[in-house]
Amino acid sequence: MKIRVYYEDTDTGGIVYHTNYIKYCERARSELFFSNDMLPINGEKRGFVVKKIDANFIGSAVLGDILNIKSKLLKIRHASAVLRQEVFKKEEKLFEMDIVLVYMEREKITHIPETFESVLSMLRE
Repeated sequence: MKIRVYYEDTDTGGIVYHTNYIKYCERARSELFFSNDMLPINGEKRGFVVKKIDANFIGSAVLGDILNIKSKLLKIRHASAVLRQEVFKKEEKLFEMDIVLVYMEREKITHIPETFESVLSMLRE
């Protein structure tokens, strides 16, 4: 998924603020489900929540840069999935994170539904 860096994404030095890399990765994960017609339904209390993030900030992006967010499924279990997400500017890797997502329904951890599992499986290499 491609994202352009806007002024609102940068700090006073004109560099992308560090938490925005995590936001870009969230958008890429959300877009995966949106593009597969799996939109959230109002009032439903189910979906993935973040359990753990291991982030590595490698480089910097600035206003106007076009970034490419890549996602890869590392592991999937009954109620959780581990993804690696990377942010690139052209061929240069700027950021990477491994994220553990847990599927919850009505505030309880539960088995990932088959439809969600099949969408995540699209991220296997």
